[in-house]
Amino acid sequence: MIPTTLARPGAACFWLAVILTGVGAGLGAALLTKLLELVQDTMWGSGGGLDLLNAAERASAWRHVLVLLGAGLMTGVGQLILRNLSTGNGIEITAAIWFHAGRLPTLRTFGSALLSILVVGMGVSLGREGAPKQAGAAIADILSDKGHLSDEERKLLVACGAGAGMAAAYGVPVGGALFALEVMRGMLALRYVLPALVTSVIATAVSWIALPNAPTYVIPFASSSVSSVVWALLAGPIIGVASVGFVRAIAWADRRKPRGWLRIIVPIISSGLLGAVSIWFPQILGNGKDIAQLTFAGQVAPALLLALVVLKPAASILWLGSGTPGGLFTPTLASGALLGGVLGHAWSFFWPEVPLGEFSVLGAAAMLAATTQGPISAVVLMMELTGQDRAFIAPLLLGVATATLVARTIESRSIYDARLTDEEVAARQKMREESIG
Repeated sequence: MIPTTLARPGAACFWLAVILTGVGAGLGAALLTKLLELVQDTMWGSGGGLDLLNAAERASAWRHVLVLLGAGLMTGVGQLILRNLSTGNGIEITAAIWFHAGRLPTLRTFGSALLSILVVGMGVSLGREGAPKQAGAAIADILSDKGHLSDEERKLLVACGAGAGMAAAYGVPVGGALFALEVMRGMLALRYVLPALVTSVIATAVSWIALPNAPTYVIPFASSSVSSVVWALLAGPIIGVASVGFVRAIAWADRRKPRGWLRIIVPIISSGLLGAVSIWFPQILGNGKDIAQLTFAGQVAPALLLALVVLKPAASILWLGSGTPGGLFTPTLASGALLGGVLGHAWSFFWPEVPLGEFSVLGAAAMLAATTQGPISAVVLMMELTGQDRAFIAPLLLGVATATLVARTIESRSIYDARLTDEEVAARQKMREESIG
């Protein structure tokens, strides 16, 4: 059982591990984020206030191709090295929590986190949160061993460590805690809430030593309307269906990762191809934060939105399928923002009173909720990421609810379940049903 008070046997050891996990996850997120910024500045010249997109737009065609070829080579060599670091189980945190009592191969997990942050800094279209999540989870696993925690305590602590890593990377303590429970642990039980909150709050506070205490996205509007409410009801199911396609594409790509010496060849070919495409569409580079910000501000032309709503998720899926490590949170958010922008432009012909950027924010939230199957954490995360609370809560909740309902009706897996084997997916679904029952 999870110690809910300090009076429970073994509570002091468990809560000390919770506190230390928060500190470790916060330091890890800060160090990894600074490393990403250093790599990005070195490879793309993004210093002096430039973000990756602006730097890539100014870069030569040769730099696009050579940097991405380098990322592909690093991925291939890195994966071969990681494969020999440990004979333990895989490094998927979801599988570790559900089927291995939270146990992770330490060297492979930290090594994968480092490789992930390096290639994302070089422009790979995967999320930078993957590395802090892995680091936080690995730290929690180590502390569980040191404290001789039970399997139940270990599973919770590893989930809290992963959520704390995300919380620290993006400055979203409440959203990170809910993500740890709703998405990673799969249970929003009351006895789990306090450890998750403590871990995420500590990690976020520690990360503020080196990272800015400010919303990730700045949006130029702060109100909802009848038009946005109606749009959310109509667009939510469309985004839900698109989310199912995204989840299934991730499952397809993950099952076709290269093996043997193809681990080196395939990432180089994929990255070189995407590097060439990025000459004309630099928006496909990176985790998607820059293009999401532009869509939230309504600064992306309709024709470019139409192109990127296909190219951006396709780039993430191709890199994932080539064996490149990285997160899926921000690429999913960016894909939802682009789809929301496309649907918003179409809606504006019928009801033109809503700022176009608002549709992108609502689309991002709906896509996150439907693909992670974590509607509560998605709502809170979008509020914290944008610094808004009740500004657009009605359409936000409606879009999230309808998208998630449609997605769950068609596909039981999330973007994290999609990377499990068929047997693991079936076992996890059974566990969910038993926990609900």
